[in-house]
Amino acid sequence: MNIALIAHDRKKKDMVQFTTAYQHILKNHSLFATGTTGLKIHEATGLDIHRFQSGPLGGDQQIGAMVAKNDMDVVLFFRDPLTSQPHEPDIIALIRLCDVYQIPLATNMAAGEIIIRALEKGELQWREIVHQKRKKESGLE
Repeated sequence: MNIALIAHDRKKKDMVQFTTAYQHILKNHSLFATGTTGLKIHEATGLDIHRFQSGPLGGDQQIGAMVAKNDMDVVLFFRDPLTSQPHEPDIIALIRLCDVYQIPLATNMAAGEIIIRALEKGELQWREIVHQKRKKESGLE
């Protein structure tokens, strides 16, 4: 599965702790992250991560483009709700896209743990059906 990892500055430490604790699950998936978040995760865990631009420079939108193409299966976005973000419209757009395309989204560590445990148990395999349906509809199968 394709998993996006995003964290605001004040939540990067939480994301590093989270990915360290669950690297045994995450290592079996394709990981994508915004710039600095991806770098910090890689440095702490050694996980292979495709890094996009930082969030304010378009990384949220790059991940959003994958969501819009149904190429992202899970988004773990540890947000800082108490700090104003200059790219707030991009953040809202990404969250909206996750809702439109039925992409599981966690905006905090507690929800992230629920999703990662579901992933571990195979409870998100329905995403494979979505991928097969998309291939069939586009004539790729």
